[in-house]
Amino acid sequence: MSPATGAVTLAPRRSSRFVAWVRAWRAGLVPYDEVADAVAGDEEHLVADAPGTWTDVSLRDALPSLAKLSPDEIRLVLPAPGDPRGLPGPGDFAGAALLAGEAVVAGGLGVIPEVRTHTSGSGVTFETVLWRCYPLPPDAPAASLILPGAAEAEAELSVALAETTAALTRLDVAQWRPELAGALEALRRPDGSTDLPPGFDPRSRRLFARAAVLDRVLALAEHAAPGGAVNGYEAQQRDAALRPLTTACRRALVAACNAPLRP
Repeated sequence: MSPATGAVTLAPRRSSRFVAWVRAWRAGLVPYDEVADAVAGDEEHLVADAPGTWTDVSLRDALPSLAKLSPDEIRLVLPAPGDPRGLPGPGDFAGAALLAGEAVVAGGLGVIPEVRTHTSGSGVTFETVLWRCYPLPPDAPAASLILPGAAEAEAELSVALAETTAALTRLDVAQWRPELAGALEALRRPDGSTDLPPGFDPRSRRLFARAAVLDRVLALAEHAAPGGAVNGYEAQQRDAALRPLTTACRRALVAACNAPLRP
């Protein structure tokens, strides 16, 4: 696997990890002490505006504010312009979630990650993640739950992947981003790894593992090609080819992370 191919597999959406691990904790399937480290990995994660706090606190210190929620009250939302499914009506949270492209609905709270870049005095650049909490009004309309289950989302993703790969091959996207050829090939090989905690069934694990890799491939594909290899018309063709797969990928991640948990 080339370095570029490997790179696309390393960064699942932060909100997906948050939802999966916090849901497993609330289901009693993983201990509280493991949750913050599993969500943060090697990053520093802070939480702003958590209930009962007056300043930014660590993710570990903020988690108790979710301790009374059931797993089904914690959901991943991956909205996009024109597709706000999962958001609990208009408001500050909905606007910020659409801008970020990802969010968590946790009972009466909406939570969105913000990545902040810092530069040390010695010139070293590093990032921190700030989870900002938004109170949801008590009378907020229920979020739309008309979303596919894991089985439907898996079938939809497979169809979209086959169609998009064929379209990108016709467009010779490998000429623009050669690393995409290896990344797409990695998706066709069986991969037993998963980032989901205990409690998720094999289908949800498989779906999450595949969609998480694909999510990074899509992020790579959507970037402007190096060296000006893509003109405006080619970019429009590329975007049109990727759009159905991007939608299917978001739906797959939501279906996997929000799937019913089993003891």
